[in-house]
Amino acid sequence: MSPRTDPNSPDEGLAIGYQPSSFEADTRYLHRLYRALGHERNFLGFLDHLGRVMGEVGPLLGMFDAQGSNPYARNRFDTGTQDYEEEVLRYFAALAGASPGQAQGFVAASPHDALLGGLLSARGGLPEPSVYVSEQAHCEVVRAGERLGMYTVRVRALPDGTMDAEDLRLQSRLRRGAGALVVAACGTPLHGAIDDVADLYAAAGEFGPVHVPVDASAGGLAAAHSNEALSWSFAHGAHSLTLSGHSLLGLPVPAGISVVRRRQVAPTAPAPGMAVSGHLVVGSRGGLAVLLLWARLRSLGRAGVAAMVARCQDVAAYALEEFRAAGASPECFPGSLTVTFACPPVWVVDKWCLEVFGDRARITATGPMTHTAVAELAAGLSAARQGVAA
Repeated sequence: MSPRTDPNSPDEGLAIGYQPSSFEADTRYLHRLYRALGHERNFLGFLDHLGRVMGEVGPLLGMFDAQGSNPYARNRFDTGTQDYEEEVLRYFAALAGASPGQAQGFVAASPHDALLGGLLSARGGLPEPSVYVSEQAHCEVVRAGERLGMYTVRVRALPDGTMDAEDLRLQSRLRRGAGALVVAACGTPLHGAIDDVADLYAAAGEFGPVHVPVDASAGGLAAAHSNEALSWSFAHGAHSLTLSGHSLLGLPVPAGISVVRRRQVAPTAPAPGMAVSGHLVVGSRGGLAVLLLWARLRSLGRAGVAAMVARCQDVAAYALEEFRAAGASPECFPGSLTVTFACPPVWVVDKWCLEVFGDRARITATGPMTHTAVAELAAGLSAARQGVAA
């Protein structure tokens, strides 16, 4: 008998054995992991979702639910969650500056899937469009263009992390008339930078038709409630927006939201497995993220979301001050929750689980980020600068 199927082989640790494992033992493993990730370690670089699971919606995890291909259609297979999805989409469309009836969309399993849907809709009606992506954009944006088989043009970024509109103008001139699909960023991975949608639209629009999808998965919620004058939404010329429902709201599962202008023309040749209904391109999806989003937004209300963002912005401003006092050369894009600073020694990075990009590290003022946590990290940065080890 093969060792892989030997019923007498002992199961050790986390190995999946031939015989069923002990439910009690596995529960202890998972609870131990929960305590380690949610309570016993400092996560200032990565977002902490496990400590923010909403206990009141726990029973939803035991329910199977599959969404149909069109969140606005009703048929005999309707599971009852589509009404919840419509309300979630109505909330995010209004948040992104769309008037009633101006936009539609869907909730996806991840921001990447939502971005794919937005790009598919945005490229409709353009002759032979290329995808223009900032060199500071998230790697998933480049991958999305590659998955759609579109030619990708990398555009230079300015020192603050935003896309260089002048370089976009030069690149568009070389491909005049073909159509430009310019992916603007509302929250870049490193700087948290927010592109000026109106400027990018004007720059590429000089040489042919242009659509501007906005990847707002990292910064859309913050931008919508910022006191800064930011050009990022439908009101500024965006044709579609991708938002994230889990990063700032703290859901226990990823969730992406795609919101698209209704007047866009859908692709005439959709990708295999994708359904076209009206002007919306979307495949079948799970309904759990929809219900979790609805429950979280209902529990907060619009006022609660605004208050949560204000608290996070206050923490980000506090971090900027504390890190500057610690000599860490911090930077924070206006309206962003991301604060970058000079990369500290390894012991500081490991202690707070910081994300590092070259010679810079970053934190994002969401989830477990508090003034106390920021002060503790600032003390570590100051100690490292003075050559004091942990």
